[in-house]
Amino acid sequence: MSANINPTVRRRRLGSELRKLRDAAGMTAEEVAGRLMVSQSKISRLENGRRSISQRDVRDLCDVYSVADEAMRASLMEMARESRQRGWWHDFNDMPTPYSVYIGLEAEASSIRAYESSFVPGLLQTEQYAQAVVEGTQPDTDALSVQRRVQVRMKRQDRVNGENPLGSLWTVIDEAVLRREVGSTEVMAHQLKHMLELSQRPNITIQVIPFSHGAHPGMTGTFSLLEFPESADSTVVYFEGVTSDLYLEKEADVRRYTSLYDHLRAAALGVAETRSLIADIEEGYHR
Repeated sequence: MSANINPTVRRRRLGSELRKLRDAAGMTAEEVAGRLMVSQSKISRLENGRRSISQRDVRDLCDVYSVADEAMRASLMEMARESRQRGWWHDFNDMPTPYSVYIGLEAEASSIRAYESSFVPGLLQTEQYAQAVVEGTQPDTDALSVQRRVQVRMKRQDRVNGENPLGSLWTVIDEAVLRREVGSTEVMAHQLKHMLELSQRPNITIQVIPFSHGAHPGMTGTFSLLEFPESADSTVVYFEGVTSDLYLEKEADVRRYTSLYDHLRAAALGVAETRSLIADIEEGYHR
């Protein structure tokens, strides 16, 4: 796959363009589905970028929307072709589809803001900690699948350690993340030391909400905000689930969770205080 082509983002961008064309034609998804004799859910999934889209799909939709501009049709067809290419994550065939979608978005994001209440965010995990997390959260997974999922997590960290690092990675975590012993005391000591090292990088910010703060907005659940370098790609709010994931892209939803994240940052310790707390807890794991 060409280094500058991300099939997940291409599919999402193409879906957005097709939705604009449908709106301009004054048609509902139900009406389009009826014209093409397909399900309404297929049209919705094509527009939200959650379903693979073929050049034939694009041709048929352009016909329904009476798109006469040949340059536009050609551009949309090319986006459809690119959206069907393979990202590195497709080499892991046993990876759940929702996770694959997220990785595609993460690989293209220019900045990520994440809140976690139970474990260290994946981009900051050591290999030993990641293995303990996968084993603990997916107890029915066989050893080979565990190892493959850990490999995927380590490969994702190219966004932290590779040639195309995130412009900004801002993570807010609950103090419970630091206190919960995942794997062993040795694993935790190594993990916290790793976080301290990463927190020294100019593009990585780590803050901790201490137990002493009491109730805070993040207690309702974890989420991430992903922003992209192209203005055509809207910010995504992402929630990870056990059997399915949720993505919010409407402007009102993005505003709401951006505001919520600002509240979480305000509730958390400052950067220097966070480092001090992590260092203190890391030292405790050596005793």
